[in-house]
Amino acid sequence: MKKITEQNAAKYTLALIIITFFARLWIAAYTGLGNGESYYFRGAIHLDWSYFDQPPLFFWLGGASIRLFGLTNFGLRFPDVLMFAGTSWLLFLLGRKLFNAAAGFWAVVVMNLSALFTVGVACWYQPDAPLMFFWLLSTWYIVKVLGIGEAKPLDPKADKGKVYRLWVIIGICMGLATLSKYHVLFLFAAVFLFILTNKKQRHWLAHPGPYLAILITILMATPVLWWNYKNNWVSFVWQGSRAGTRDEPFTIHFDWFVRSIAGQAVWLLPWIWFPTIRQMFVAYKKRIQQEYGFNFWMSVLPIVFFTVITLWADLQYHFHWQAPGYMMLFIPLGFAIDKALNGADERRKRFTRRWLNFSISFTVITITVLGLHLVTGFWQSYGPKWVASLGGAKIDPTIQGVDYDDVMTRFEKQGWIANDKVFAGSTRWWLAGKVDWALKGKKEIICFNRDPRNLAFLVDPKTLLGKDCVIIGEAHGYEETIYKDATPFFDSITELDDIPIIRGGVVEEHLQVYYCKNFHQSAQPLPDYPLYRQLNGLVPFGK
Repeated sequence: MKKITEQNAAKYTLALIIITFFARLWIAAYTGLGNGESYYFRGAIHLDWSYFDQPPLFFWLGGASIRLFGLTNFGLRFPDVLMFAGTSWLLFLLGRKLFNAAAGFWAVVVMNLSALFTVGVACWYQPDAPLMFFWLLSTWYIVKVLGIGEAKPLDPKADKGKVYRLWVIIGICMGLATLSKYHVLFLFAAVFLFILTNKKQRHWLAHPGPYLAILITILMATPVLWWNYKNNWVSFVWQGSRAGTRDEPFTIHFDWFVRSIAGQAVWLLPWIWFPTIRQMFVAYKKRIQQEYGFNFWMSVLPIVFFTVITLWADLQYHFHWQAPGYMMLFIPLGFAIDKALNGADERRKRFTRRWLNFSISFTVITITVLGLHLVTGFWQSYGPKWVASLGGAKIDPTIQGVDYDDVMTRFEKQGWIANDKVFAGSTRWWLAGKVDWALKGKKEIICFNRDPRNLAFLVDPKTLLGKDCVIIGEAHGYEETIYKDATPFFDSITELDDIPIIRGGVVEEHLQVYYCKNFHQSAQPLPDYPLYRQLNGLVPFGK
């Protein structure tokens, strides 16, 4: 590659975006949906004002896309791939404005090399893609109105009209970010803290513009507020409970804290995570410079908050919640890379080139191998089996990214798919999602569990009374819960032959099948089951 300069950085950035865009379209089209993606699918076919665990925008985008491109993996994921291309360009623009064009280019390169961003955010049907796009779009206009990186900042009095227009645009962009994911609260807080701690910016605290933007954002969040008002504010209660101890005694868990840090490093890739997190400390030291001070506040809040609370809250494997903060740190990291490549220190220059070459090679090879394995399962025949079991599971964990098409085959063979007296079910929300996607939403589905999450709001169980249900379990691990959770709602439950999940001609997993007759309300009170509450005409969650 030629030396990245102010003149060619934009051209190379666009080339990178176009190449990776088409590569991700292939991944989006030919790899199966993961557990979370399948679970979110029903929200795309059942459009609502908002949803149990996420705001509505990415559901709306997915719903529009499958109506345009069809009910396929490509159709569901296309908006995320497209928005990540936009996110990459916005990151370049911000890097160019805050530092220089080369910094913007290298920021985009690093983001595309990070495992978390290059696939998880860029390809999967998740709320993160619209969040990142509208986070950066909001940031772009915030930087413009605050005059960061501008040779001649706007004068709130002399440029009154333009200033107010920018704050209106910021309100709209932050409103769209709010409709994407609740992380936008950190964006609000970061801008406030930056203004508060910077003497040159403190005059905005007395200007109507920021408060106008906040008002517009709240108005645009009305669908979320309205839906929650009708459902006991369950979305806010649920998300808030994840940051707490969930009715358990307060205990410090250093193992959760270490797991969180290690998980973030692995998801970002350790050799990318370390220099990225280092930039947060560099930005703090140089915070008197507005470019660094702004990046510090925009990055530190989500990273520190979602890491520190793991000392008492079990966030499990949600290592991507810190992602907006890391994305902002890619900008000063891009500038650091540019300085290293063009500095006088030959040793540092050589090390940086090797680091980049290794990172590029690792990411390209890993994505290629994993992508081919997801589609063909070739590793089961040609690769060492111990690699697939490194996580301690008995089955290859990549099977989670395989669509359970064999479920549809069984439903068609048994005549269940055409029988309007039969619906589907499971006792785990994520498995219910996998079954729902396999059946392409052609059967209503119920999660028989205390934790059905979003699925409790997307199907009215009262319309299924008197019908039979086919419940799917996995790996002979749920017999106890199936009989415990489902028996009160049926006359009888009969186990049938398993459904083998086949990839590349190899049976990799077995799903259990239970035929349940005559769905009805439980005779015994089960007030902590959302399903029981719904059949009594109550909202799924509440008292």
